Amino acid sequence: MKLLARLAVAGALLGSSMMPAAAEPITGAGSSFAFPIIGKWAQNYRVAKSDGAEMTPLDIGVDYEPIGSLGGEVRVTQRAADFGASDRPLSSEELQRSALVQFPIVMGGIVPVVNLDGVGPGQIRFTGALLAEIYLGRIKLWSDPALKAMNPELKLPDAPINVIYRADGSGTSFNWTDYLAKASPEWRDKVGVNTQVPWPVGTGAQRSQGMADAVKSTKNAIGYVEFGQVVRAGLAYALVQNKAGAFVTPDQASFTAAAASAEWAKAKDFSLMLTNAPGAGAYPIVATTFALVPKPRTRRTQEVLDFFRLSFTNGAADAATLGYVPLPQTLVRQVEDYWAANMKAGS
Repeated sequence: MKLLARLAVAGALLGSSMMPAAAEPITGAGSSFAFPIIGKWAQNYRVAKSDGAEMTPLDIGVDYEPIGSLGGEVRVTQRAADFGASDRPLSSEELQRSALVQFPIVMGGIVPVVNLDGVGPGQIRFTGALLAEIYLGRIKLWSDPALKAMNPELKLPDAPINVIYRADGSGTSFNWTDYLAKASPEWRDKVGVNTQVPWPVGTGAQRSQGMADAVKSTKNAIGYVEFGQVVRAGLAYALVQNKAGAFVTPDQASFTAAAASAEWAKAKDFSLMLTNAPGAGAYPIVATTFALVPKPRTRRTQEVLDFFRLSFTNGAADAATLGYVPLPQTLVRQVEDYWAANMKAGS
């Protein structure tokens, strides 16, 4: 399913004196994982910018296209967008090479989902090793003894597993494959970790919405989707065993528990993964969406920073409502300090 969703919404400069000389939309592209919250924040930005006006021109706002993390990285690197959004943390070397800064904007869970008769949300269990075996093509049937042993109370069908994966360059896939690599040496050595990998089996779907639609319309399917979209689509999600050995329900509490283990202050340019986090209550597949912004600080990049500043200040509740984990205030302060140190005019 082809999805071309764009947002043209207005923004607020939060008192900045660096107003763009002409009213042109700030452009962003990338993560479909974070598209719902970026869309909501963009609506908030328009309200703040309009300052009570009944109508606001759409050409002074934020134009965001959810083309996948890899697409967002390419767009901002080529300076074809004012910011990118990626669920893959770039290394300091990559950032330096492309003259970019990187900072987290939101966190959330990536959840295995199934379409099986009689199996509802939270009823099926997987370990990371089992998920890797399915995506490697080693486990081909839902009636496989290993799946039955893990789920003795379920009547799993004697039917082939229809594996769905993200065909586009996806940060969701980057985090999914990173988790599988940590659970399976064979996956790590044969397939690896990336936004696009040589999937051993399955059918590809484009973007998060395409993945959700494919699982929903394909009997006996398995896929992986951002949790908020799972809930909105009414998909049957699985419980996944975490590093502590517990089968954890994907929810705000388990995502927050995983995020709490992150040592952001020790991570240069915030380059940090949250998969397989420690803690009894931590959900094991949690991703961070990062904003990528070109250096140096200009009128346009200043407005990008102001957009995210407003979103951090007023948008935390919206993030939680949509199933994400907002940045804690300590991390917001670290991000603002990072801006001050790395986004100087002419830097």
